[in-house]
Amino acid sequence: MTFQTRGFDLLKDVDVRLTVELGRTEMKLKDVLSLTEESVVMLDRLTDELLDVMVNGKLIARGEVVAQGDRFGLRIVEMLGSDGTVGGQGESL
Repeated sequence: MTFQTRGFDLLKDVDVRLTVELGRTEMKLKDVLSLTEESVVMLDRLTDELLDVMVNGKLIARGEVVAQGDRFGLRIVEMLGSDGTVGGQGESL
């Protein structure tokens, strides 16, 4: 085992925050304050668009919602390469 591999192994147990973003919107504060349990908030994403997958706020992949039984999950469809492109092959996100 090389020093580099051992160093990376030390990081494998570090907790990170994985976030899946369904969409965004901008609202006036008065509209936020008027939200109720039956309110519907329109987002900027279409139903067939992939969702953003982020680790600690950095986009790493795109995916789609899946349902299994009574739970939701995420299927990763595209990985972001280290060069900032899908799969590292030059296709920008």
